[in-house]
Amino acid sequence: MSNNREETYAKVKAQLEQREHVLRESWVKAMEARLVQEELGKCQKGEGVNHYENCKWLADKYLGMLKENRLKGYRRIDV
Repeated sequence: MSNNREETYAKVKAQLEQREHVLRESWVKAMEARLVQEELGKCQKGEGVNHYENCKWLADKYLGMLKENRLKGYRRIDV
């Protein structure tokens, strides 16, 4: 009986650790996107009217990060 309880405890603990790891990685990616957004704003302010040409690569990178780096809730991870 206690062996079964220990197995269940180990499974739950492993699932919680995996969930925490995925959430942490998700937050790191979201913060990276925020940093790129801030750099894009600086670039646009600095370049003025030429920001469409000179900051395009940064805008494209930011748009790609918005699509890929969405935060994931723990319910989506467990499914």
